[in-house]
Amino acid sequence: MKELWLIFPPNIGSENAERIFPKLDGLCDGVILESRIAIPSNRSYKVASITSDSDITIVYSIEDLERNILDGRRTAYILELGGNTSAESLPDILDDIYDKSRFLEFILVRCRDWRVIPLENIVSVLKGKVKILAEASTLDDALLLANVLEMGVDGLALKTLDLTSIAALRSMLKGIGSLELKIAKVSSIKPLGLGARVCIDTCELMSAGEGMLVGCQSNFLFLVEAEVWDNPYVQPRPFRVNAGPVGLYIYVPGDRTKYLSELSSGSDVLVVDRSGRCRPVDVCRVKIEWRPLILVEAVCEGYTGKVILQNAETIRLITPDGSKSVAELQPGSEVLVYIKPGARHLGRLVNSMRIIER
Repeated sequence: MKELWLIFPPNIGSENAERIFPKLDGLCDGVILESRIAIPSNRSYKVASITSDSDITIVYSIEDLERNILDGRRTAYILELGGNTSAESLPDILDDIYDKSRFLEFILVRCRDWRVIPLENIVSVLKGKVKILAEASTLDDALLLANVLEMGVDGLALKTLDLTSIAALRSMLKGIGSLELKIAKVSSIKPLGLGARVCIDTCELMSAGEGMLVGCQSNFLFLVEAEVWDNPYVQPRPFRVNAGPVGLYIYVPGDRTKYLSELSSGSDVLVVDRSGRCRPVDVCRVKIEWRPLILVEAVCEGYTGKVILQNAETIRLITPDGSKSVAELQPGSEVLVYIKPGARHLGRLVNSMRIIER
């Protein structure tokens, strides 16, 4: 999962900081202080500041970085594009950071004007050599910067102390990670009549073994493969998942579910592969058409789940070592599922609620 750091405003004041510090446990990986504020000792997150008594010392120049290295201090470098670094001097600065990367805890990239292009250049040079954090002012900024050059930055530093925004971003970043998928055995298959089914066309390309998690029950979701395979009837559409009828649940970033009927252009959904690796993608369009459907029921670890999909050879459920068309499923066929016990309210898990979905 990508790291989340918070940047305190320079004028926050000691009293406000003391009130906020205790509320951040479990919400962030670290805090960045650019003013002289007392740092609490009882906390679960790291602190990077301009003072030497913090976990990590912040520097703004290569000269100070070299000095800290000689002193043996844990150091973070703030690279301010348009501030202490110009576009012309960036290559030389990156070379210096590359040479000293093994001594750095992280670099924080702060862009005053352009964001994506400078970050692409920095990621291409330093990815894997040093942890790269990108400064973001809003949640929209954060989601854009998290996926620069696909491989992305290693973390985000958010310039707001609004706890709701922090929790939302933390939840979104949790979606960029992995899930534990399990093997379920198909117990029954039943053809149904016509229904309004949803094709999710994304702004991305998917590969074999990638798809989306959907199901009739929010606690038992099936991994449906994208339309990546050649067949005699239609061309592959690797941007698409034929996800089933409008009433199904779909798993989305932030450990949430939505109904397929709630998706539209610009919605965020989660692509999952057979090993459980996840990545958020944007929806380009949602296409609803009336098609014949099929009900698939499967059992795993004492749980029974159901999914309804279009009854067509091109619709495939992902298996441990490949995928299988719904037209080929039989009782005993193995498919990959995601099980998370509990009930959901407005898409969020609420363990104390009792809900029966059949």
